[in-house]
Amino acid sequence: MIRVGMAGIGFMGMVHYLTYQKVRGAKVVAICEKIKKRRSGDWRDIKGNFGPAGRKMDLSGVAAYAELDELIHDPNIDMIDVCLPPNQHAEVTKRALRAGKNVFCEKPIALCASDARRMVVTAENANRILLIGHVLPMFPEYCKAYEIIRSDRYGHLLGGSFRRVISDPSWLPNYYDPEIIGGPMYDLHVHDAHFIRLVCGMPDAVFTTGRMRGRVAEHFTTQFVFEKTPLAVSATSGVINQQGRAFTHAFEIHLERATLLFDFAVINDKPEVLCPLTILESNGRVTRPKVGSGDPMAAFEAELKEVIRSMGAGVASPILAAHLARDAVILCQRQTQSLERGRLVRV
Repeated sequence: MIRVGMAGIGFMGMVHYLTYQKVRGAKVVAICEKIKKRRSGDWRDIKGNFGPAGRKMDLSGVAAYAELDELIHDPNIDMIDVCLPPNQHAEVTKRALRAGKNVFCEKPIALCASDARRMVVTAENANRILLIGHVLPMFPEYCKAYEIIRSDRYGHLLGGSFRRVISDPSWLPNYYDPEIIGGPMYDLHVHDAHFIRLVCGMPDAVFTTGRMRGRVAEHFTTQFVFEKTPLAVSATSGVINQQGRAFTHAFEIHLERATLLFDFAVINDKPEVLCPLTILESNGRVTRPKVGSGDPMAAFEAELKEVIRSMGAGVASPILAAHLARDAVILCQRQTQSLERGRLVRV
């Protein structure tokens, strides 16, 4: 049984806590949270854009700390689950690793490439496992696409295009602060950067066009350049100022003998599958494979099962490994530089 200590009880912390109740092999034994009422189990003020509403929780048997050092140095904890704001990921994770804890940290791994690199090195030096919460490959359509790409069932990957756009989250403080959240590049597009890194390998260069809001990329399209393979890969992400479409994500993935299509959006507060996962085969056949429900909570359950499997085996997950998350942040940083400079940037 992996004994988990949770750092941060906001929306994602609540999602993780509730999900641990559903999976075997791990148990939350401690939490750390600055807000006093949350330490006592009153989570009614926690809100998010999916999943259950915050409520009063029974935290009987769960230690509750106000200071991170108390959590990190608790001898009854095997793994720290970091659900703090992104600007705190690097320092807290390194402290936990140096204290001998394995760490599962929410995405992004950090807000700059140098911090991400140091986190990976710290885990290696401490001989601890560091996993990062890139949940996108656990969503059923992306999970199936990943499975098909890896199988070579339809031949080699040729490339694809990815899209992830939200309406301006004006309700979220500090969203456009590059030192706290990092804007849509690090909060939103980092999902697709990770997925592209996972299935394509690391690009050699990026060329990004779009618009900035202050010091962060607001809406942008990137061409990922692969010099040693004939991959043609692009991605569009960011925010729009209209609130009628709160969220959309989609892909078109090209294989030698098939094309994979998927398109989902939340329009007027209603989820709409604009194009379910569809396979266009080279013989003209069109198939729509069965996938999961699409409930985000199910994806987080699959993610935590992978975390527990990986931690239990003592081997980093091939999907959630920290070096992939580090590379995703490197890509995000290079994309922002390309957008600012108006030219191709080497990775």
